[in-house]
Amino acid sequence: MTDERPSPTPAAGLRERKKRRTRDALLRAALLLFVSQGYERTTVDEIAEAVDVSQRTFFRYFANKEEAVFAVQDLVESHFVAELRARPAAEGPLRAMRAAVLAAWDSVDEALSDVVPLELYMRSYRLIESTPALLAVHLRRSTELEERISRLIAEREGLDVDVDPRPRVAVAAFSGVMRVTGRLWGQGEDVSVAAIRRMTEAYLDQIGPALAADWRAAPPGAPA
Repeated sequence: MTDERPSPTPAAGLRERKKRRTRDALLRAALLLFVSQGYERTTVDEIAEAVDVSQRTFFRYFANKEEAVFAVQDLVESHFVAELRARPAAEGPLRAMRAAVLAAWDSVDEALSDVVPLELYMRSYRLIESTPALLAVHLRRSTELEERISRLIAEREGLDVDVDPRPRVAVAAFSGVMRVTGRLWGQGEDVSVAAIRRMTEAYLDQIGPALAADWRAAPPGAPA
């Protein structure tokens, strides 16, 4: 039996590419304005004007400014989840999440190259970390992402996440480290991917010792 569904016409493909270019242009303009003059001081009219389109066109692609500021974060989170899905089944949960997040940082430039420059994303990420209204949304979104990852970990391990608490506990520990890393990185002077990757790796490596070691003993790295 042959597939008789019509193939997309060249005109339809051209329309989709034009829509994508317009959306990406609005996204870049929004992020540039957010990081240069502040999220709350930027209006939708200013974003639309920067791309020479109408306000109605902006709302065709984004429900509001909040959706625009988190659009690239959605891509980065999806990139991490894809890396996690690709990890070998033999890896334990924390090892798989650690490897996935480091791999995601190593390839984030390639993942975003068609949408926004990496440097602009990093500046917008710092904006989220330093803007109370955006940080509140980020925390809510992080909770939703935790649940998604917990179910993925449970699937990898052949567990029922609603019966066995271990996937959610492991993901909560991992996410807590990521939150601390993001906050401290946002307060530092080095806004590079290399800086946040180094911090991520160093802090994740402390999950096991922090949970299992005697805290009254010498701190990590100190002479015995």
